[in-house]
Amino acid sequence: MAHHIFAETTASVSELKKNPMATVAAGEGAPVAILNRNAPAFYCVPSKVYEAMLERLEDMELNAIADARAGQRVTKVKLDDL
Repeated sequence: MAHHIFAETTASVSELKKNPMATVAAGEGAPVAILNRNAPAFYCVPSKVYEAMLERLEDMELNAIADARAGQRVTKVKLDDL
């Protein structure tokens, strides 16, 4: 069975168990696909990449909210009224 692998670097679960930090370092800052029986089981991503992914997802969600509200009527308020 063919599998799509969305990483340039791969490692086996055994390699990950032997030396987790070396496995992460092998990706040189990019995700590493962890394979189990030659099929991707999960992706190991450095913390900076994971944080950037979460920030981008949050930005996309906020943009979707802004787009959904684009046609709504604007109500002006004063801070003193709050």
